[in-house]
Amino acid sequence: MKLDRPTVGALERRGSSELLEVLIRAGVILAMVMLCYQVFAPFLTLMTWALILAVGLYPLQQAATRRMGGRDGLAATLLVILGIALLIVPTAILMSSLGDSIQQLVHDVQNNEVTIPAPPDAVASWPIIGEKLHTIWAQAYTDLPSLVQSMQPKMGELAKGALGFVASIGGGLLQFLAALVIAGIVMAFGEAGTRGAVAIFGRIAGDERGVELATLATATIRAVAQGVIGVAFIQAIIIGLCLLVAGVPWAGVLALIVLVLGIAQVPALIVTLPAIGWIWWRADYANVQAIIYTVLLFVSGMADNVLKPLMLGRGVKVPMPVILLGALGGMAAAGILGMFVGATLLALGYELFVGWIAVRREATSIAIAGDLATEEAIQPKISAGV
Repeated sequence: MKLDRPTVGALERRGSSELLEVLIRAGVILAMVMLCYQVFAPFLTLMTWALILAVGLYPLQQAATRRMGGRDGLAATLLVILGIALLIVPTAILMSSLGDSIQQLVHDVQNNEVTIPAPPDAVASWPIIGEKLHTIWAQAYTDLPSLVQSMQPKMGELAKGALGFVASIGGGLLQFLAALVIAGIVMAFGEAGTRGAVAIFGRIAGDERGVELATLATATIRAVAQGVIGVAFIQAIIIGLCLLVAGVPWAGVLALIVLVLGIAQVPALIVTLPAIGWIWWRADYANVQAIIYTVLLFVSGMADNVLKPLMLGRGVKVPMPVILLGALGGMAAAGILGMFVGATLLALGYELFVGWIAVRREATSIAIAGDLATEEAIQPKISAGV
């Protein structure tokens, strides 16, 4: 059937009009998404960490709810108060120590008050870097101000960056506190949040697959937030407080190192054993004091062996390099809070990607098996016909 020209023209105009309408709708939606992102961007890290905390603490909140007669809001409020007392306050103390240590170091370098020991002669014999390192070390020992001056403007930029980090500590603690409060609100409405998450995943991947993805995302977040980040964070707080009590210098910096090592699944004894050595060889303590501090630091350095089974750390399937890269990248992008968010998000993305590959591989295997079965069923008929 051949259409006349008026009909063809009408169809073309109708198609162009529908295409233009679709493009206008898409443009409006894209503009709305971009505007919403610009409004929400300043709170993105905060809200993401709040959701991670809510997912990780939700089983504990549910257990508390059952003991309190089903009062979700009261249980969530109690968890927030405990979190502030047991996590936020010690973290604030350690971060204050960290800031003071960095600020004091910058001040000492600028005022030539840093005492640097003479370099051992054996350093010069080290391969590749030994001679250069020995030269710089010797110059720092003999004339530190001239060395600092020769390294300008890099040293000035480094000092500005260090002081900027100190200034950002207060904001990071406030964000952490706000995230904990928001997580408590989310946990109080946890059932509705669970249904919403399943609905979102179902809209993206279908109803059946959406439930599987929601379950996988929840399990991954809890495994990383509790078994990796949670264990590392709690152990860093315990070791940091023990270092402060023992009077070990740079306690806040050492606690931060313990946190990074814990996320990388490296034993914290790497930090606590040298601190124990400092107590015995450099500090002026009585034997009883030194023994008490030694026991505290040694036990706190082994605390992860107790915390991991309690917090499900043995069930983490994500490779440690993925978690470590996420933590370091998140810290570079958004500070201390970004460390926790980056590690969890990268681990979640890795697990979802691996799960997607597994589903595709399973579907391909089923299709190949079906083709082989069809060929086996057809082959006897073909042979009989021949």
